[in-house]
Amino acid sequence: MSEEVKAFFEKWKTDQGKIAKAVPDATKAFGALHGAVIKDGALSVKHKELIAMALGMALRCEPCLNLHIKKCLEVGATREEILDATAVVVMMQGGPGYTHVPSVLDALEACGA
Repeated sequence: MSEEVKAFFEKWKTDQGKIAKAVPDATKAFGALHGAVIKDGALSVKHKELIAMALGMALRCEPCLNLHIKKCLEVGATREEILDATAVVVMMQGGPGYTHVPSVLDALEACGA
């Protein structure tokens, strides 16, 4: 299953260019918002990425989940921290969150964690 996640990351590289070409103003605006929010502030980038990952899981957004798990790892979150955040989603959502734990595990495996 982690092969699907790896394929997602490869396709995402191409998709980003397609999105930027199709809706350049929205792409610039979203990029500006992302840059303004995902930086150290009262919360560290690591904590913000863990929150984003948890929201992606809670909203059942596989692309968000994959991208934010990768980012979590890049900014220093450990596998254990990611799984702990995953457990919070399960606690808050119950079954719907629980059914996405395999997606988290697949993304972690695909990212080498």
